[in-house]
Amino acid sequence: MSTHSDRLKALRQQLKTDRLDGFVVPLTDEHMSEYVGAYAQRLAWLTGFEGSAGNAVVLPEEAAIFTDGRYTLQVREQVSGDDYEYVSVPATSMSDWLRGHAPEGGRIGYDPWLHTQSWVKEATKALAERGAELVPVTTNPIDAIWSDRPAPSPAKMQVYPEKAAGRSSADKRAGIADWLAERKADAVVLSALDSIAWVFNVRGADVEHMPVTLSYSIIHADGTADLYVDSDKMTDEVRQHLGNAVRVHDRLGFGEALKDFSGKRVAVDPGFGVSAIFAALEEGGATVLSVRDPAILAKAIKNDAEVAGHREAQLRDGAAIARFLRWIEVEAPKGEVDELTAAAKLLEFREATGLLKDTSFDTISATGGHAASPHYRVDGKSNARLEKGQLFLIDSGGQYEDGTTDITRTVPVGEPSAEMRDRFTRVLKGHIAIDRAVWPEGTTGGQLDSFARQPLWEAGLDFAHGTGHGVGAYLGVHEGPQRIAKPNYPGSGATEPLVAGMICSNEPGYYKAGEYGIRIENLVLVVPREVSGAEAPVFGFETLTFAPIERKLIEPKLLTESETRWLDAYHAQVLAKIGPLLDGEDKAWLEKKCAPIG
Repeated sequence: MSTHSDRLKALRQQLKTDRLDGFVVPLTDEHMSEYVGAYAQRLAWLTGFEGSAGNAVVLPEEAAIFTDGRYTLQVREQVSGDDYEYVSVPATSMSDWLRGHAPEGGRIGYDPWLHTQSWVKEATKALAERGAELVPVTTNPIDAIWSDRPAPSPAKMQVYPEKAAGRSSADKRAGIADWLAERKADAVVLSALDSIAWVFNVRGADVEHMPVTLSYSIIHADGTADLYVDSDKMTDEVRQHLGNAVRVHDRLGFGEALKDFSGKRVAVDPGFGVSAIFAALEEGGATVLSVRDPAILAKAIKNDAEVAGHREAQLRDGAAIARFLRWIEVEAPKGEVDELTAAAKLLEFREATGLLKDTSFDTISATGGHAASPHYRVDGKSNARLEKGQLFLIDSGGQYEDGTTDITRTVPVGEPSAEMRDRFTRVLKGHIAIDRAVWPEGTTGGQLDSFARQPLWEAGLDFAHGTGHGVGAYLGVHEGPQRIAKPNYPGSGATEPLVAGMICSNEPGYYKAGEYGIRIENLVLVVPREVSGAEAPVFGFETLTFAPIERKLIEPKLLTESETRWLDAYHAQVLAKIGPLLDGEDKAWLEKKCAPIG
């Protein structure tokens, strides 16, 4: 099956064999992960779509692919319009589309290990209006036709040092036991891979950009736990680290184990616990509590050791970024640098630290009009050369054992236009406003979001993504539950109060379709603030990311006096913190970039 059209035909033939009139293909794995292993890339294999969020539905005579506004251009470049109808979400959901297109009386298949319980209920109701039914499959029909499907990663599980974690696994499990006691629950199922990694102080290499191991866990009210992981991933070191209170089982036994909780109250996170987990528990006679995974908030609030590690990782990473920014300033105007070359060079600078484990996501290396797509991903077909008069945007991050980084910088190739400087400075003003924000206890990211947009709003402008997301400690670069975003942003955690210890990105931007894109991103830590006369606890941000902000793109007249002081103070910190990690021409360049602008 050399083409995606051939694969679509083969799937339709398999559906006939399976007595199905359609099948739903999500972009996810059994853990509802953001990034999924090659073995679970069913949507990409079937359709050619390589974005990070999407779904497809295949019926006997028609098919549709569902993506949001971030991928409007990409999906049309990668997926044939002859095979699939392009459907934009959330304007039209899969359930809405099925309600109008499923064959009357049809049987629409879905893999219960790849969908949440809430989606199953929604789709079941929509199909019922067509007299159709949603049918769980025991074998995914795509797996039946994907003859060269990659095997799951064989990487070993690794111990994450308690010195870096800041808390023992036993202490974390004791905290979860207390959480269970408060809810009169007997156990909690953990299926989110980063939650399992955090609770047990382990890491892995089963998923690109995420240092996690494919596994499940059930934690009990007495603080003991069952861990389900392929036996060949275990080492004597890991077994000794886990101790006698953690019983290790083969991953394939997880589904059956869920049926052994008759008369028990078992908690499951509806956002990460797939439909199959709920079904197995209910079949076994358990009472299922749909509540947030107790590791999620605890994981988001970094302890002293995790914060200290983050600070070290950010400095190391900032020095690599500075070396790269000097390189791009020297080499890009020569006309020989393209997007792939630039991304490779930045990776080279990070690898030179000797401590890089992985990138934390696919680097967004984008010049000119490509940068106007916030989630642009360069490949051999789209790769473009950096040309004079363009802006170049690089959004990237590294995974280090002591921290996860994420930084965006925008630089001009040659001389920028007056409009570019105006837009960049407005984005910078919004970035500064977030960095300097001070708020009372209970304030959410959604309440801060407008601070970043006000300077753009004044010019009738805006940007269509969130202002900030949570970041893990050598875990996911996108970590909940907190988020700085418009309250109605899809999938937003904008209603989560910001509390001390949370790490967020601060990344306002501006995008002019077909011409250029601008984003300035640092990571910030929520910390307590001393405010004279305050009647409630007050919080603010501490900046964690240190790398120069391009002064050629700043229009000083648009900055207030206090904003100018912020910029000069920030650059003084950049020079003081990463300057000692540089030498020669790199250090001399940094000194010029960090000179006061006022």
